[in-house]
Amino acid sequence: MIKISSRDMEAIIEPKGAYLYSLKKEGKNIILEGKERQTRGGMAILVPFANRIKGGNYRWNGKEYSLPLNKEGNAIHGLVMDKVFSIENKRDDAVSLATDIEDKGYPVRLHVNVKYNIASGLTCEIEVKNEGDETAPLTVGTHPYFIVKGMWSILPNTGKKCIIDDKIPTGEMVDYVIDFSDYDCCFLLPGDVTLFSDYSRVKISKPGMDYLQIYTGIPGSVALEPMSGIPDAFKRVSRTQIIE
Repeated sequence: MIKISSRDMEAIIEPKGAYLYSLKKEGKNIILEGKERQTRGGMAILVPFANRIKGGNYRWNGKEYSLPLNKEGNAIHGLVMDKVFSIENKRDDAVSLATDIEDKGYPVRLHVNVKYNIASGLTCEIEVKNEGDETAPLTVGTHPYFIVKGMWSILPNTGKKCIIDDKIPTGEMVDYVIDFSDYDCCFLLPGDVTLFSDYSRVKISKPGMDYLQIYTGIPGSVALEPMSGIPDAFKRVSRTQIIE
């Protein structure tokens, strides 16, 4: 485990997955402490895709690709959670970690760099470099579980909700007001988001990540997952980034 700290904050990062295991402000936990399964606590890093790819298969540049599947028969949450990142730089309040992705289910080799800094709040910066000879689809995201107490709300709370079928977006979106309810779905919600509850207030700045997956499946928390594209984005080129 890697510990970084500032005057009032402390973070612990697990090199496997560049996983944010815990985050405290003035001794108070802000996120659920990490779990062996990274998407059940803490904050997982999601590269080169965030959330699900239906059936784990997609077509790119005329070739068929197949990704590892979960129990539901979908690929989920990228290819770095099992990668052990190397430490490139570290100081008291910051650390930079790196790994490479080379997988038969993905068109190119990627170099991934994750930088954490808690000098003023928590900053997580993800840099991805294409080390191959062709373009590839790319969606980047994070999966933080914020601790909440009682009812919670977010502002702004109006956006576009992705219509889903068996947890996979259909491509349609509708106007939606996000209230205190149960969720496992994606919203188009550009700009900053602030989470409110009786436990804390947390502001999330997410430049380049216009989508937000909201998941409420673990009591006492809400996962607000900034993403650069929607789930199943590799099959919807207009809704995914392309890395050159």
